[in-house]
Amino acid sequence: MSLDTDKPLLAQSLIDRREAIKRVSALLGGAALIGGSALWTGCAPKDSPPVAADGTAAFVPFTAAEIAYLDEIADTILPDTKTPGAKAAKTGAFMAVMVADSYQPKDQAIFRDGMKTLDAAAETANKTTFVASTPAHRLALLETLDKEQKAYMDTKKPDDPAHYFRMMKELSLLGYFTSEIGCTQAQRYIESPGRYDPCLPYTKGEVSWASHA
Repeated sequence: MSLDTDKPLLAQSLIDRREAIKRVSALLGGAALIGGSALWTGCAPKDSPPVAADGTAAFVPFTAAEIAYLDEIADTILPDTKTPGAKAAKTGAFMAVMVADSYQPKDQAIFRDGMKTLDAAAETANKTTFVASTPAHRLALLETLDKEQKAYMDTKKPDDPAHYFRMMKELSLLGYFTSEIGCTQAQRYIESPGRYDPCLPYTKGEVSWASHA
C-alpha cells in the first residue's frame, strides 16, 4: 500500500483509532467524543443513511471552500509554532470526511449549521467573515465559543444535542494528532515494530510520544 504523507494517517487506516481517540479524549478532559461508536470504526452506521435532520435530503458533500474554512478554524486552534499547524496537516479535509462518513444525520446538521453560526458570530464581532478576520480576532472568537461549549456540555442532559464547536474542536485535535505532521513533528514517533518499553523516563516539557501505526 502506498502512503500519501499529506493525508491524515487515520484516513489511511494506518493508525490504531482507539488509541488516537483515547489521546484526544484525554486532551478534552476525558469526555467521550461526539459521533459515538462510529468514530471507533471510522464507518458510518449501516442503519443510518446519510440524510438531513428532516429526513428529506441526502447529505451534501463539503465544498472546497468549506474545507478551506475548516482548515482555518483548525489552524486557529492549532496554529504554526515550532512545528507546522493544522492547516499544513490538511485537517479541514479530515474533518469533512469524518463528518460525512461517521456522524449521525442530526450531528451532521448541527456541524453544518455551526459553520454558519460561527461565521455569523465573526460578522457580528469583526464586521467580516471568519476567514477574512485577523488571527487575533479569530482566536478571540474561538476562545469565547470554547467557553460557551464547555459551559453547555458540562450541564447538558444526555438527550440534548452536542455543541457544534465541541465537534469542531474534537475533530481538529483528532485530525492533527493522527496526521503525519502531528505524529512525527508535534510528537515523538517510532515506527512499529520496535522493542517494547513499558516505562520510559519523561522530563516535564518534553513532547509526548505518538501512538504506533
